[in-house]
Amino acid sequence: MTVGHLDQWVVNAADPPALARFWAFVLGGAVVTRPDGWAFVESDPAAGRPRLSFQPDPAPKEGRNRIHADVRVADIAAATEAVVARGAERVGGTVTDDQGSFQVLRDPEGNEFCVVAPVR
Repeated sequence: MTVGHLDQWVVNAADPPALARFWAFVLGGAVVTRPDGWAFVESDPAAGRPRLSFQPDPAPKEGRNRIHADVRVADIAAATEAVVARGAERVGGTVTDDQGSFQVLRDPEGNEFCVVAPVR
């Protein structure tokens, strides 16, 4: 039995439009802002990806995320440099294990995510 399908991921953000622009750069898609302060990244619905939305929340982020995104990339070093140039922050160095390699980063509001390159 399936209860439903994932429609969107929602992230609390101090500056929803700015965070949406950052993630649109990372994942592709168009930034849409709403008059109520929300912003989202709209991807191609045919691709079957859920929307990534950002809701206004002035409270600062505290602690680690309970969930984070792994973004598959062809070149971890190049992807890391590109997102750092857009405001991300590295957390440690690149890690390689039997599953592949990954680099932990924080987006401009401190939300952790990884760029990953699985073993080929």
